[in-house]
Amino acid sequence: MSNTQALYIVKRPTGNCEIVPSNQVGDDNPEIIEQWGPFTSEEEAIARRIGLIRAGKCQPV
Repeated sequence: MSNTQALYIVKRPTGNCEIVPSNQVGDDNPEIIEQWGPFTSEEEAIARRIGLIRAGKCQPV
């Protein structure tokens, strides 16, 4: 991902967490239970998502 858009980790109702660009995150989205971010790089977001899975906050996909 070479764009400079901020990334967020969002938790879906199924318990899975996904990394999405900031334009897909909104206050009125019922599909997002919890969110973390913003992250400036995809690597940082992936590392944080792994940490959330290990902490039991997210289910692996």
